[in-house]
Amino acid sequence: MIKRVVYILILFALMFSISEASMDDPRKLLEKAKKVGLKPIPNDPAELKKLIDPKGKLTPEMIELGRKLYYDPRLSIDNTVSCASCHNLFTNGADAVPVAVGVKGRKNPHHINSPTVYNAVFFDRQFWDGRSPDLEDQAQGPMQATVEMAITPEIAVKKITSIPGYVKEFKKVYGNDVKITFKLIADTIGAYERTLVTPSRFDDFLNGNLNALNQRELKGLKIFMERGCTNCHTGIAIGGSMQPFGIASDFKYKDVGDFKGNKDGLVKVPTLRNVTLTPPYFHNGTVDNLKDAIKEMSRIQLTLSEIDDNEVDYLIAFFKALEGRKPKNIEFPKLPK
Repeated sequence: MIKRVVYILILFALMFSISEASMDDPRKLLEKAKKVGLKPIPNDPAELKKLIDPKGKLTPEMIELGRKLYYDPRLSIDNTVSCASCHNLFTNGADAVPVAVGVKGRKNPHHINSPTVYNAVFFDRQFWDGRSPDLEDQAQGPMQATVEMAITPEIAVKKITSIPGYVKEFKKVYGNDVKITFKLIADTIGAYERTLVTPSRFDDFLNGNLNALNQRELKGLKIFMERGCTNCHTGIAIGGSMQPFGIASDFKYKDVGDFKGNKDGLVKVPTLRNVTLTPPYFHNGTVDNLKDAIKEMSRIQLTLSEIDDNEVDYLIAFFKALEGRKPKNIEFPKLPK
């Protein structure tokens, strides 16, 4: 009986040691993550402010005014669509439908999906074709697009300047001599959008907390790096740069819509932050399931062997660690009469 107990104890010890040996070393993975260009959202507020406000111009009053403009449907031609309509902060900065829908129920004619606005401040370029350099410039586009908010700069300015509460707030933010222009309206919306960042447990890990991720998440991170996903999904945004699409093979749904990228055929890499919460996937919103999206990306972007279901499950576990903590200033504000 004693021999049997000893044997069982030895067996358990061996099993534990084998399990420990197979565990991924968090410190080594952290070092590798930094080497391949993965960067955290800083946990130091002062350091984060430098990133989202490099010119040091943002003020609490400007951000609050931007929040009101972001939520105000009066910046559309028929007073029905706001920035928040397609970039709903309570559905993770997107709209959860395949194709963006604007005024009078108009769907985007190019079959374009609305990307999340969360963490967009960290993107190299804005829009799927990268035509805007920053959030302030980007904010001008949807307001003028006939299938989105369909307003002209002149009408937008006329509406805002006809609302005493807005005039008062613009003066408070920019001074009594301020001239309210369409660009200033868009710049103020962009100021608010700069604050929409969602630090996650993965950021905690990159910032030095080696216990922030569990073993499944660490395994997923390891596969993510070994598979070459970080060739495109890197930086603070874990995406956001312009890259070729369909390197190894054609995208299965390439003919849904007519979007083919910019003039060089490049497409903006979507952020993977909160990716588990922002289906449908791809620029034309053609894939609902994250597992299918990962397999399709592996097939069309990576030249390695086909990814298996176990690897996909580990990747999804890692992606769950990218689900971020929402900022506090996302509630619907009281709009000026």
